[in-house]
Amino acid sequence: MKGIWLEKNQLQLRTDLPIPQPPEGEILVKVLRAGICNTDLELIRGYYPYQGVLGHEFVGIVVEGPKHLMNQRVVGEINAACGYCRFCLQGKPTHCENRTVLGIVNRDGAFAEYLCLPEKNLHVVPEDVTTDAATFTEPIAAALEIQTQVKVTPEDRVLVVGDGKLGQLIGQTLALTGCDLLVVGRHKDKLDHLSARGIKTGLANIVQDRQFDIAVDCTGNPEGFSIARRALRPRGILVLKSTYAGNLSLDASALVVDEITLIGSRCGEFAPALELLATNQIDVTPLIHGTYPLSQGLIAFEKAQSKGVLKILLEMN
Repeated sequence: MKGIWLEKNQLQLRTDLPIPQPPEGEILVKVLRAGICNTDLELIRGYYPYQGVLGHEFVGIVVEGPKHLMNQRVVGEINAACGYCRFCLQGKPTHCENRTVLGIVNRDGAFAEYLCLPEKNLHVVPEDVTTDAATFTEPIAAALEIQTQVKVTPEDRVLVVGDGKLGQLIGQTLALTGCDLLVVGRHKDKLDHLSARGIKTGLANIVQDRQFDIAVDCTGNPEGFSIARRALRPRGILVLKSTYAGNLSLDASALVVDEITLIGSRCGEFAPALELLATNQIDVTPLIHGTYPLSQGLIAFEKAQSKGVLKILLEMN
């Protein structure tokens, strides 16, 4: 089969990859569509020493598995857990000590014609959700994870720093809480997508210090972290929602004095994300800036790294 292969920080379009053979308990999925994410781009830059097929945001069709799933469109949670370590036994499979992670850790990913995942990881896509929209299930679930970690109420002033792909989805999901929300970034054209939905936006330089109860940094860079940190009132909550490729310097003393709660946030549950898509509470269409066939995958990656580009999709057929 064809696939986008990463090795020694270099991408290749390979045509000689074996079609995976699903072990017991796993399902063979023919990939229809997959989205290029910032984590994929950071892996190329050496964020984690991964070798294999990239990609973890996908929609596919089950071609080998139980009858109730055959020929169904599915999306898949990316962490494949062992089921017996201390975190699995505590109901925390995303922190499984033995996990593999689709397209990230010891498991070939979605930028190929086929992939394998455990049956328990798969979720059937509702009929009224398009394949393009369903490709966003994983990042929407990640955005919703914030609300499982932090109680957000209409009384809270909330800041989201970053107008990229994840910032756009976090802004939309947090807006559903009715909180007093502001999303800031560097690109007015990107922020306009959120403004069109009635969400207050602005350039990063409008943020005033010590005015917010909750701040979410989606930038993955020191400047974004600094803006989010300075925006918090004492006893505020700072959520880190991005891939940080390098070391981050911070004023630990100030965190102590202001009694700031610092929360890392990663993967979320898929069912609520699919529900938001099925009920049209989230609009992902403006975020799609191009679709490329798998055969043009390397060109797609170049486009995904271009200034101003949000989501690039790969079409496997």
